Amino acid sequence: MTGYFPPVLEWTGVAVFALTGALTAARKGMDPLGFMLLATVTGVGGGTLRDVLLGRPASWIVDPTNPLICMVIGLATFMLGRRFAASGKTRFRVLMWADGAGLAIFAVSGAETALAAPSHPLTAIVLGAMTATFGGVVRDVLAGEVPMILRREIYVTAAALGASVYVTLAQSGVPGATAALSGVAAGFALRALAISRDWSLPSYPRAPQG
Repeated sequence: MTGYFPPVLEWTGVAVFALTGALTAARKGMDPLGFMLLATVTGVGGGTLRDVLLGRPASWIVDPTNPLICMVIGLATFMLGRRFAASGKTRFRVLMWADGAGLAIFAVSGAETALAAPSHPLTAIVLGAMTATFGGVVRDVLAGEVPMILRREIYVTAAALGASVYVTLAQSGVPGATAALSGVAAGFALRALAISRDWSLPSYPRAPQG
């Protein structure tokens, strides 16, 4: 992550996303390697795609801090999870809220990194949304679930909003920290409202059978 976020905030986003991968592994009854795998691909997957599209080495190849955080989170969840056992429904709600927090952080960090590349503002918004969602796509595919971006969930929309708010403010001359925090707040607020109020996007009507 570049610019306006301290490293600790990036690590927090990675840890939160890694937790969603570990919680998914718990729901699927995986072994420790499964926990660490899902935690890692969720935590670094979006940033890896962003870096590849920007034509540069993935950040974790140069600095392994992020995958190490993911593996620790995955293993810790496997070892300690039973001490804090929760129902499947409660665990799913925790996953949703944790995913929403990671989504908001990485939507802005991805857009920020893209702008610094430099990239066109619209491209930065797209890359921000990709950074925030691709790790979750890989997580869900590996877990045998339909990715959230293919459901009616307000998910990519929240990531795009967070990235858009950040890019718009940054391009308008708003101080970087203010623009970044505003983008995170906007993205998380929309995702939180969607979770708490069960909002979803309209779906295309299915053709009648037969």
